[in-house]
Amino acid sequence: MCYPTPSERFFQQAIPNGCAAKTLPPSQRMQIGLQALAGSQPISELAKESNVSRKFVYQQKATAQTALDEAFLADKGDDEVLFLLPVTKARIRQIVLGLILICHSSFRGVTEFLRDLFDYDISLGTVHNIVSDAVQKARRHNLGQNLANINIPALDEIFQAGDPVLVGVDVRSSFCFLLSQEEHRDTDTWGVRLLELKERGLTPAATIADFGAAIHAGQELAWPDVPCRGDIFHVLYEVTPVVTFLENRAYEAIAAHHKLEQKKAKTKRQGKRTQALGCRAAAACRVVGPAITLADDVAMLARWLHHDVFAVSGLTYADRCDLYDFIVSELQARVELCPHRLKPICTLLTKHRDEVLAFAAQLDRDLISLAKEFQVPEFLVRQLLDVQALHEKNPQRCQKEAELRKKLDYKFHAVNEAVHDLATQVVRASSVVENLNSRLRSYFFLRRHLGSDYLVLLQFFLNHHRFLRSKHAERVGKSPAELLTGVKHPHWLEMLGFTLFSKN
Repeated sequence: MCYPTPSERFFQQAIPNGCAAKTLPPSQRMQIGLQALAGSQPISELAKESNVSRKFVYQQKATAQTALDEAFLADKGDDEVLFLLPVTKARIRQIVLGLILICHSSFRGVTEFLRDLFDYDISLGTVHNIVSDAVQKARRHNLGQNLANINIPALDEIFQAGDPVLVGVDVRSSFCFLLSQEEHRDTDTWGVRLLELKERGLTPAATIADFGAAIHAGQELAWPDVPCRGDIFHVLYEVTPVVTFLENRAYEAIAAHHKLEQKKAKTKRQGKRTQALGCRAAAACRVVGPAITLADDVAMLARWLHHDVFAVSGLTYADRCDLYDFIVSELQARVELCPHRLKPICTLLTKHRDEVLAFAAQLDRDLISLAKEFQVPEFLVRQLLDVQALHEKNPQRCQKEAELRKKLDYKFHAVNEAVHDLATQVVRASSVVENLNSRLRSYFFLRRHLGSDYLVLLQFFLNHHRFLRSKHAERVGKSPAELLTGVKHPHWLEMLGFTLFSKN
């Protein structure tokens, strides 16, 4: 009988059941399999180094090969389980709110979605209750938001089924601080709502709105010391179609004259009389010249209004007013040539000059203050603003910037940054509230009657839903509430008391 040597007995005691392979961790087994697949050394040497059998090495090699095949060759198809989602009542509530607010779904659409995709029956009443429960929590967040950081808000009205909805948005952050359905949109209604906002800390330096009389009168009651600027968007919205109309009319006159001339030439070739056609062609020719002249003149005046009077540039407020008045007088001189189009815009421009140029008056004061702060000539600050308005690829920009560097010397960089910051803060239009109105329309079309509760929830969602994309990089991944306060908040579903799902 052969007895084990002392070293063999020690080996058997150190390794359970005398098998070294059982003690190898997964990482070492993987290394053995990879080395066997690589073929850099014989299987027997691998087995000897690891103190395992060759059979074990072949097993690890086969396991590694199978894993590689599954990773690179196997087509698992659409039936592969990506992750498992625990469906609880809380998850159903999140899905309901997500479908309504993110996907713009109707209540009946929610019930159909859950029935067809989750095999889960839910009644319209249950959907309503889920929304109502979220409304109470959303209202607390809406009313608890301090509005002191809002500097310039935009005010507007939108209608749903004949009922006005009052809208207020912070221009800088897109935060919606007012979304209220009312029976009327008169002065008293606007005044009361603005007074309520004042109690919540809203003390703006100025507001911006269209030319609705009720908005201006209501603000005068609630905030008598706060100026209301006119919106250049609505001015250009009225002027641009007139330019298009006159250009189209000129093209039509040209086409009509050309058609008559062709018809006259054809008739002459046929040996027929062309006296009548000649008179008609001559009459059409007399229309073409004035039509082209009027279209060109009005288009040029509109360009001056848009790119000079309304531009963020170094043009002084007094010069803007003079150019504005000149443009209006030139348009009035041509009213008789197209009264039904030119008279309304002349009335608009004459009546609201001070309102639409209020931004320029503020810009003028800011540029003067900036020049005093840095103790530099005012005209250099204005020139620097004009240079910044040029396109970066414009060859004149580099040349003019170099001249200003020489004149401003060591102050150039500081003044340049200050002017740039000032230009980005100029508010000329209420485009942000028009953008919000377009987003609201995609929700309003689902229901004829809105109700205050629905607007409360919608306002909360729009303020705390983070932007997925934006032309301004600093806004991407942030919500209007975060942009307003500078403080990060949880996901809007977490703010309503839910726990977000995570695959990890």
